[in-house]
Amino acid sequence: MKNPWEEISLDDYENHMSLDSVKQLQALNVLMKEQFDAYPVHTAMVLGVAGGNGIEHARPEKYRAVYCVDINEAYLQAVRERYAGQPAVQCLRADLAEEADRLPAAELVIANLLIEYIGYPAFTAVIRKVGPEYVSCVIQINRDEQKWVSDSPYLHAFDGLDRVHHQMEENALTVAMEEAGYTGILRAEEGLPNGKALVRLDYRRIVEEEL
Repeated sequence: MKNPWEEISLDDYENHMSLDSVKQLQALNVLMKEQFDAYPVHTAMVLGVAGGNGIEHARPEKYRAVYCVDINEAYLQAVRERYAGQPAVQCLRADLAEEADRLPAAELVIANLLIEYIGYPAFTAVIRKVGPEYVSCVIQINRDEQKWVSDSPYLHAFDGLDRVHHQMEENALTVAMEEAGYTGILRAEEGLPNGKALVRLDYRRIVEEEL
């Protein structure tokens, strides 16, 4: 059975995410600029890159490689076309829940609204394989009994995601990252128009002197 993310069109995804009532595409673009600028690294990996929103902030004078990873080949083709002028951008199709061993090394991993769809064990398996110095994640926090997918005209495009979605908890993610050898170094929260929030959680690899 195909992963449901392989069956969601990029137009439906980006149109939904950019609605005035959602505004996650816009918020994530700002967050990704901060993520790319934050640390002294020259290689980065973006997990669940979709259409490449925010990749333009990976400055060519800083980054010699930006690995864009997704399960949907059509998304990656859009990234190739949109960033054809950025030689550092390299696309890789992978099912992160099962194919961590296919990933190259990178100094920074960016995972925005991705862990929800593969779970903590698969995510930390990816981190162990890639071995980054820094990990920057964005997770969605829902208030009260809100649906985890916001209402919109595109809502039914996401119906199949229920079978792969995992509810996120900050503390559980931090515990999983600590077990993988990383310590939390930043927390920032960005409110959204519909009352939800995006929480950015950054981690740094623990060096032996700190153990």
